[in-house]
Amino acid sequence: MSEAKPLPLQGIKVIELGTLIAGPFCARLLAEFGAEVIKIEPPGSGDPLRKWRKLHQGTSLWWYAQARNKKSVTLDLRQPEAQEIVRKLAAGADIVVENFRPGAMEKWGLGWERLSKLNPGLIMVRLSGFGQTGPYRDRAGFGAIGESMGGLRYVTGYPDRPPVRVGVSIGDSIAALHGVIGALMALHHRNVNGGRGQYVDVALYEAVFNMMESVLPEYDMFGFVRERSGASLPGIVPSNTYVTRDRKYVVIGANADSIFKRMMNTIGRADLANDPALAHNDGRVAR
Repeated sequence: MSEAKPLPLQGIKVIELGTLIAGPFCARLLAEFGAEVIKIEPPGSGDPLRKWRKLHQGTSLWWYAQARNKKSVTLDLRQPEAQEIVRKLAAGADIVVENFRPGAMEKWGLGWERLSKLNPGLIMVRLSGFGQTGPYRDRAGFGAIGESMGGLRYVTGYPDRPPVRVGVSIGDSIAALHGVIGALMALHHRNVNGGRGQYVDVALYEAVFNMMESVLPEYDMFGFVRERSGASLPGIVPSNTYVTRDRKYVVIGANADSIFKRMMNTIGRADLANDPALAHNDGRVAR
């Protein structure tokens, strides 16, 4: 049997500071691709995620998913001795991931300015509700707020009902993904531009807003405000969940021209495959 190939982030050391979702999810993804992740937890109960939702032998199943491939160290970051330990860890690390409220790391002597002096090649991923600068930086930021301000919740649901949330912590996860992308870009930049690190500033609401497709240009160009449309994407069909004759559901995504034609031929409606009235997703008749 041939030996397993090394993972792409093997040899990269990550220090994870923070709790719950965005920061830990960011570090988890780095760990899954081979990075050594050392998670710092508060003494006592540790990361609150250990007790969230369904428990197995006293520990959250969510925690098992979020903390896999990590090493854990217990430190009270309010204590000078613990702060010094983190500084020593950061001095030998490639990436620090943190998701405290802006200013907390500086208060503990663990801010970017101090850590980057100890380790000029360090990359620091900072995830927060509203970013490290700006008028809302000191406000607590939660996924619900970021999803709302970013526009996601406004367009989620049905037009005759209030906005709803997605059934998972999607805002935190989107922010975490942006943090991973930023960390990998910074690693590449460091490797090709003289070994200097940098910090990645991820605001939760900005990460969500980045996923909002053409909402902004549609409003800027036409004054059009996208509203809730249930499970459909208006003007993009067939792409929805449809009820079958036996009262079950089937998901169809045939909104590309070639797929639509194959689908129409498959269901015995070849006449629709080349119908000029269906040539465009916005309903325009081909000329």
